[in-house]
Amino acid sequence: MSSTWTRAIIFTTMLVIGLAMVSALSSRSAVPAEVQVPLSQVVTLSQQHDISSLKVNGQWLNIDEKNGVNVKSYAGDTSIFDITGLDLTGVNYQITPAGFDWGSLLELILPLLLIGAVMLFFFSRSGKGGNQAMSIGRSSARQARLDRPSVTFADVAGVDEAKQELNEVVDFLKSREQLQKLGGRIPRGVLLVGPPGSGKTLLARAVSGEARVPFFSISGSEFVEMFVGVGAARVRDLFEQAKRTAPCIVFVDEIDAVGRSRGAGLGFGNDEREQTLNQILIEMDGFDTNTGVIVIAATNRPDVLDPALLRPGRFDRRVVLDLPDVNGRAAILKVHSKGKPLSLDVNLEGLAKQTTGFSGADLSNLMNESAILAARRGKKAIGMVDLEDSVDKVLLGPERRSRRLSAKDKEITAYHEAGHALVARMTPEADPPHKVSIIPRGFAGGYTRSLQEDRAYWSRSKILADITTAMGGYAAEKLIFNEITNGGSQDIKVATDLARRMVTEWGMSQKFAPRTFGEHQELIFLGREISEQRDYGEKIANEIDEEVHGIIDETYARASHVLTENKEKLNKLAQRLTLEETIEGDTLEAALS
Repeated sequence: MSSTWTRAIIFTTMLVIGLAMVSALSSRSAVPAEVQVPLSQVVTLSQQHDISSLKVNGQWLNIDEKNGVNVKSYAGDTSIFDITGLDLTGVNYQITPAGFDWGSLLELILPLLLIGAVMLFFFSRSGKGGNQAMSIGRSSARQARLDRPSVTFADVAGVDEAKQELNEVVDFLKSREQLQKLGGRIPRGVLLVGPPGSGKTLLARAVSGEARVPFFSISGSEFVEMFVGVGAARVRDLFEQAKRTAPCIVFVDEIDAVGRSRGAGLGFGNDEREQTLNQILIEMDGFDTNTGVIVIAATNRPDVLDPALLRPGRFDRRVVLDLPDVNGRAAILKVHSKGKPLSLDVNLEGLAKQTTGFSGADLSNLMNESAILAARRGKKAIGMVDLEDSVDKVLLGPERRSRRLSAKDKEITAYHEAGHALVARMTPEADPPHKVSIIPRGFAGGYTRSLQEDRAYWSRSKILADITTAMGGYAAEKLIFNEITNGGSQDIKVATDLARRMVTEWGMSQKFAPRTFGEHQELIFLGREISEQRDYGEKIANEIDEEVHGIIDETYARASHVLTENKEKLNKLAQRLTLEETIEGDTLEAALS
């Protein structure tokens, strides 16, 4: 029988016994109580010869009257023979020594016992019993076992430079003597910086697997507690564990949860998070240095970290993990395709060209979704069709074929998406369209997906081409139906945002000098703007709006011109989309040529 069942049986037994005792006491107390009267009234009753019997019970007198009424009176330590005026003639009296009132004691202690039993039961269920409160300051870091199969650098792809930087750390751990002979020291800290899903945690696990040294992993949020001093105590306990097993690696994931710049909150330097950060700073490079402990931390918010945490001596190396290029994506796809049967038509290099902007986590999810999709279709191997459908699912969401569209809505969607594809095909600087579909996915009623190239820089003509492509759907609705719908709202939002950034951030306006307008605060690697501080007046603001409006008008006119000149192709493509719902690859290219 398991310990959980044993504790449950014991608790149930104690509860039943307690309820039985409470019931007994309740029935005991349910007996009608005797009426308490003053001692003078007892004397009066005795003088009137109304008392039939009297019993002395300690300091109390229990009197039975001749009319059947039972009363009691408090006499204290006074003997009945010393009570003035008490007439005991013809009265049967009995004197009993005072005893211990066990019932009153049980009424007092039993609730406390029940409360204690309940608390003991719930503490024992937590797995740590009564020692849980005493261990709140202990670190919850998990140590990886060296005898288990671990991740190595062979399981990580697309980040060759980062692997090289961390491979040197592994060499330091394996051959410290050679480094010390040359007067060098092991880096105390390595900060992994990159967008979500770029492989920071996977790379840290690979370092552990390559170095074959103890590896402690913990999240930055696990240091923070509501009790002041707990986080600092956990930091001390973590580094004490690490010292005992040195050389070793301590990996702190999402260190920005505890490493934010001090003085930014309302704690005035004394809040729990800042005390925890102070302890981390001391442990990493204080008076007591730990040459055998290497700290690897990961974050996608390096802009909020405390400068004292980033200086050399604490984090000596900063390794940036960017999104993989086409070669990196192909290598990542090959890693995640191991153990998955692929059809002969699968081209991972071609798939890598369709997944521009995907992170390593996205590509891993893509391969898994393709396996699920192939299994759902009853296939024995994953085909290229499954992989391409999984790209759409990762980008937009699953197909919603059950959504019923009217013939008019279907026609509008077909012309809208055909407009995007045709404008993209006829604009030289735009990315060529690869797939057009009017099947709803996620929140999109239809979509046009292009083959994008990896670019480090975006030219003005390329951005204008992207805005023109975004306006293609709106222009197609206006041209064919002489009416517009709200289906192009997201396209207009994207186009307006690009046009405004051209003017205010990238210096691409022909009217203004190459300068920026406004100070923007953004989340690094997350692509989200927090706030904007204006450093220009209302006159400049109006001129910026006019310039943005001019860019939108110019690109809309260009898209309308392309569609007007190729209206026959637009009609044919839209009619074909209405029938086939999805056109891609060479078939789409032939339809647009």
